[in-house]
Amino acid sequence: MADVILHHYPASPFAEKIRLGLGLKGLAWKSVIIPMVMPKPDLIPLTGGYRKTPVMQIGADIYCDTQLILRELERRYPTPSFHPDGTAGLAEAFAFWAEKFMFGPAVGVAFALGKTNDRFNDAFKADRAKFSGRDFDVAKMKAALPKLLDQLRAHLAHLDTMLGDGRKFLLGDKPSVADLAPYHCLWFIAQNAGADAPPLKDLPRLREWMTRVAAIGHGNPTEIDGKAALEIARQATPATREAADPADPEARKPGAMVSVVPDDTGRDPVIGELVASSAQEIVIKRNDPVVGEVMVHFPRAGFIVSTAH
Repeated sequence: MADVILHHYPASPFAEKIRLGLGLKGLAWKSVIIPMVMPKPDLIPLTGGYRKTPVMQIGADIYCDTQLILRELERRYPTPSFHPDGTAGLAEAFAFWAEKFMFGPAVGVAFALGKTNDRFNDAFKADRAKFSGRDFDVAKMKAALPKLLDQLRAHLAHLDTMLGDGRKFLLGDKPSVADLAPYHCLWFIAQNAGADAPPLKDLPRLREWMTRVAAIGHGNPTEIDGKAALEIARQATPATREAADPADPEARKPGAMVSVVPDDTGRDPVIGELVASSAQEIVIKRNDPVVGEVMVHFPRAGFIVSTAH
């Protein structure tokens, strides 16, 4: 089986989610450190324009978005499971909720209280303003801190209540996807503002849970450079085979040209030929002068698929 290659950078919260997933699976993997900001010359040939972090590469198959990356890791490496004790549907839905509603206020709190904001220079701020479609203004985040804490505290109260019966993890005694998603939001606060920053300082059960999640570790990474990853893709043959979705609401068929774009931020479309689709995934084929033919995989939730002309 081809190596798992993760394109990421250390400060990325979403990458931390996947690094922990690789640790939970106990996997050896290849690490490619990419820039925090555009341009990303060793990533875009693989994705066709998708710029979010992280991206997983296995040969010439490219996986975008953490929900799909974890799902593919579960398919390839089912033990230990990301969904112990039959919690797949609950864990996936819980993770989607956590990211959609916790991540925004958590990032605001992290920057408003950040002790390491010097890492985020003018180039970073300009890049994230373009990425999100709104100004990246730390002063405004500081002014909005009470409201951000108010939003985040409500969600954290749910997590704290779940841990109130003494369980080790959010869905029981074993870690699951339901732990990885909210954890990376709080990890970003702790990394930038400290583990004792509000609202974490008032939630000891949640801090203890964070310690248990962190102890999962990152598996066994080996660093390679981006050019080596591009060469791996160029020499590989995509493993994905054509598969139509008979229940596709728009009756799309393999061979159709489509555009795939996130529905929130980083709305850079990726255009290619539809190869396979289902209720949870869409795969498009691209040909790139650097890497040749690649298959780019996206989840359906959180992405918009439209006809490309």
